[in-house]
Amino acid sequence: MRAAPTILHLDMDAFYASVEQASKPSLRGKAVIVGGLGPRGVVATASYEARRFGVHSAMPMGQARRLCPNGAYLIPRFSLYRQVSDVVMALLRELSPLVEPLSLDEAFVDLEAGGVAFDSRGARETGERLRADIRAATGLSGSVGLAGSKMLAKVASEEAKPAGLLLIEPGTERELLAPMSVRTLPGVGPATGEHLRRAGITTVGELAEAGEDELVRMVGRSAGAGLYRMALGLDDRPVVAERDAKSVSVEDTFDVDLHDRVRIRGEVQRLADRCVRRLRDSGHSGRTIVLKVRRYDFSTLTRSETLRGPTDDPAVVREAAARLLEGVDTTGGVRLLGVGVSGLADYTQEDLFAQSLAAEPDGADRADGAGGADVADRTARADGAGEAAVTSGAAETEVEGAHGAAEPSEEPEQAPERRWAAGSDVRHAVYGPGWVQGSGVGRVTVRFEQPGSEPGRVRTFRVDDPELEPSDPLPLVGDGAEGRP
Repeated sequence: MRAAPTILHLDMDAFYASVEQASKPSLRGKAVIVGGLGPRGVVATASYEARRFGVHSAMPMGQARRLCPNGAYLIPRFSLYRQVSDVVMALLRELSPLVEPLSLDEAFVDLEAGGVAFDSRGARETGERLRADIRAATGLSGSVGLAGSKMLAKVASEEAKPAGLLLIEPGTERELLAPMSVRTLPGVGPATGEHLRRAGITTVGELAEAGEDELVRMVGRSAGAGLYRMALGLDDRPVVAERDAKSVSVEDTFDVDLHDRVRIRGEVQRLADRCVRRLRDSGHSGRTIVLKVRRYDFSTLTRSETLRGPTDDPAVVREAAARLLEGVDTTGGVRLLGVGVSGLADYTQEDLFAQSLAAEPDGADRADGAGGADVADRTARADGAGEAAVTSGAAETEVEGAHGAAEPSEEPEQAPERRWAAGSDVRHAVYGPGWVQGSGVGRVTVRFEQPGSEPGRVRTFRVDDPELEPSDPLPLVGDGAEGRP
């Protein structure tokens, strides 16, 4: 524990939804829900306007639509979120060499290590300046917590939401924590919270009064001792600049269970290619290929195969995933598929035997997961985002768009109809940049506006209109975003 509140925790406010509101002027001040839009999709992030209706992260999208029927439901645009995150993280690294990202929108910063703050006054000034710099660079707001430990800094940023700053003076920790719910503490989830509630413990103060011996008796030695220390506000974990990634994975949930074995194999191959792209983007290779299959009855099987050396060759990953699939019974139908790579290294083994020969599959039926935490898809929050890849390190929750199942057909293959997902970026040859509000019955509705503009006009086109094309996201600030209020 430090004698000065020089550990900073930044948490961007409703990050995905806020990026969408900043990018789409017509949605500012409106309820925005980002996530998988299919029947089995889940909410990744909801704007504060949507939260007033009871919508929250990890909620099934169908339930969110019932609670907030007039909200704007959009697919995630992770490429844009990563761009904005890079800007925010660069600002943090200007403050200190010790920046510990937890996700795209959340990080710890050691202000003392950067020489920018050594006391409460300096920490507060640095926090306020950071919030202003983030607003200027991205147009978004973030909440800042300052304390003498990581746990308390995170608690402070939560209390400061939205768009605030809270500094916890050393020596006031127990007084601040005492009235808070036990669920405030890291690692206290619904099950532990309910267990404590049945024992008559609902606040952090009551947790501290119970004493370490009683907590050890209730929840075990390791968990009980940890809970007691947290209840007293004690946490000596340092800010760690680099966190080792454990694995990289991607997965998709399907609107309708897949039964066609050919279709299932094709989806596994597609996921393998996406996984390798993410693996390469992270600068890694890996030795263990993991296949995850969630069947029609929600039973989840995980199979893995370890190569003789690390690889980032898509052909090798595809072949290994296909071999693993052969050992899985998919007769009753499949609702989710995932492919992952673990045993990561920062180099690639060029030995051909390492890439083509594998040990015997070592995967047994496991309850869930695809081989540990992943490099690219987590919010690092306990509330997660349902059926999404999970990571450790600088990452985010990525809710995969649900895909409809196709029945087998003997008809000649035809060019697929263009699909326009709500929230995706487009550009029209005449009207310029815009975004998809919705599509159906052969039509797509587009609102033509861009960051910094006034709310734009809506127009409808045929889904195959040759003048309408998918587009890359426009930056929130800078080119295409002039005139931001």
